[in-house]
Amino acid sequence: MLLSSIKAPVTRIITPLCRGLLRAGITPNWVSAVGGIGSSLCAALFYGSSHFFAGTLAVTFFVLFDLFDGAMARLAGTSSRWGAVLDSTLDRIADASIFGAMAYWFAKSHDRNLPILLGILLSSFMISYIKARAEALDIECTGGVAERSERLIIILVIAGLHGLGVPYIFTVGIWALLVLCLITVLQRLLIVYKGSK
Repeated sequence: MLLSSIKAPVTRIITPLCRGLLRAGITPNWVSAVGGIGSSLCAALFYGSSHFFAGTLAVTFFVLFDLFDGAMARLAGTSSRWGAVLDSTLDRIADASIFGAMAYWFAKSHDRNLPILLGILLSSFMISYIKARAEALDIECTGGVAERSERLIIILVIAGLHGLGVPYIFTVGIWALLVLCLITVLQRLLIVYKGSK
């Protein structure tokens, strides 16, 4: 879950740590599981109880595990279809937990932002679904203005600033994120349309 422009330098930085984890007997799939489950539980616990700043710190910590599993699999030569499916599944669970917990809190608070959060959740799953369906048809489908890494960065920054009391940041931020998600859905549909010709 890295922005393409910083993927290479970050990979170089974390490679020694990845080798250390592998030597300690920790597998890439275990790292995926800890990151996915940890971020999901923290989102439910903190965002669901309106602790947005603490929640952002905790979720970010576990989301960063996603930096390591792929690098570890490549170093160990153990990249597999099962690992890819596990990682993708845990990513979807984490995403649903983050947006779902926020939606739960705003539903309790009768906040008007609830439909926007639900719209982001739905469009995020559509972005992932289009990619998965396209790849099942042997059509490469990557790109778009709001891939998972961008969506996570945006929502975590919004939630953290909201937790610090920055006025209007949540409303403005999630409206912007919803627009970016909808644009990405259209971009990926266009990619598939062109790839199917």
